[in-house]
Amino acid sequence: MKDRIQDFFEKSLKENKIENELYKTYAVKKGLRNEDGTGVLVGLTKISDVVGYKKVNGEKLDDFGSLYYRGINVKDFLKSGYKGKRYLFEEVCFLILFGYLPNSDEFEMFKRILSDNYELPPHYLEGNILGFPAKNLMNKLQQEVLMLYGYDSDPDNIGTKETLEKGINLLAKIPSIVCYTYQTKVHYFDEQSLFIHHPNKDYSIAETILALLRDDGIFTEKEAEVLDVALVLHADHGGGNNSTFTNVVISSTGTDIYSSVAGAIGSLKGPRHGGANLAVKKQMELAIDEISIHATDDQIKSVIRRILDKKFNDHSGLIYGIGHAVYTLSDPRSEILSEKCKELSLEKNRYDEYMFYTRFADIAIEEIYQRKGIHVCSNVDYYSGLVYDMLNIPSDLYPLLFVVARTVGWIAHNIESKLYSNRIIRPATKYVGDMKDYKDIEDR
Repeated sequence: MKDRIQDFFEKSLKENKIENELYKTYAVKKGLRNEDGTGVLVGLTKISDVVGYKKVNGEKLDDFGSLYYRGINVKDFLKSGYKGKRYLFEEVCFLILFGYLPNSDEFEMFKRILSDNYELPPHYLEGNILGFPAKNLMNKLQQEVLMLYGYDSDPDNIGTKETLEKGINLLAKIPSIVCYTYQTKVHYFDEQSLFIHHPNKDYSIAETILALLRDDGIFTEKEAEVLDVALVLHADHGGGNNSTFTNVVISSTGTDIYSSVAGAIGSLKGPRHGGANLAVKKQMELAIDEISIHATDDQIKSVIRRILDKKFNDHSGLIYGIGHAVYTLSDPRSEILSEKCKELSLEKNRYDEYMFYTRFADIAIEEIYQRKGIHVCSNVDYYSGLVYDMLNIPSDLYPLLFVVARTVGWIAHNIESKLYSNRIIRPATKYVGDMKDYKDIEDR
């Protein structure tokens, strides 16, 4: 069968090729990107803003990056520092969902609403997770989100208030599902011991993840702080990122929130979107194996040149974790996470490894500028894999932690679109094929 399908496919390529110049002829924006690399405007939002460049007299100019949640610079959340428990991710969730910073009473109530929804429905764990282990955890998470549809007494109600309530329930339950599906996977497929802990309602979402993943449920304050910050930095990134846009496109049809979130997870699974930190981790491990963590700058530069020349790592010519579709001179998320990574590396006695990463990034940025004359920066994926590794979080879970964080952004954009756009998203394509007459099968 495969051979026959291959024959059909090769014939179809000859019959149906679309010449690249036609995209310019009809002003089609590949990937919804303008000629200067900026994104095509497809909507309006008050949820978040991603600033990576500026325009002067219509010309795109490089600039230092900023990320705003509801108009507040994400860096401002960290200015007051950590003093014991912070629940920073929960504070950002409230802001993203409701559009304003909560007072003390509102925030305590919101935290309690979340923690009251940590627990899965009765017998859900045994019936849907423990009994059905899966090797691919992103696919499994999609299944579990869709499975929750069946536990909702009114799942197809897409009113904005109802969508908000269902979304908050998902936001609270997904961390537990992520941890339980992982524990099930390693038990059944890797023959490790199975550890299932009940969520602690007094824990933040970051603390809950660390407690559920570890055999003894123990973590340090610094570990919880760093994971909390990592979740904050992934909570939203504008309405144009692929998974958020996918979620809005799906919901614009009038379907339920479970289908929209499951679709967004499918988008985030792709290595061009949610799996980049895994590519960084592999790249850096190969580099360290090649030249050691104490390599000289010249040795690092040699490896970087080999990567760019397609002679090292995966021969793609790409340095993973360096460069971004929007940010040019700096990615604020990378800057923040780099500092937190440094603090964690000191606690974990891995400071030399952290310094290798920073030197590697600086040299890569300079080499790319010398070769191509463009300014690039390290992006959030560059340090996130190292942070998760220092937190003893298995690499299988890197993209799932992205889901844990980004769910709040998906919910907010879903609701905003319902409130202020509320039209099915239906762009157009231009037919460029030939017109043909139908032939009876005997004449073909």
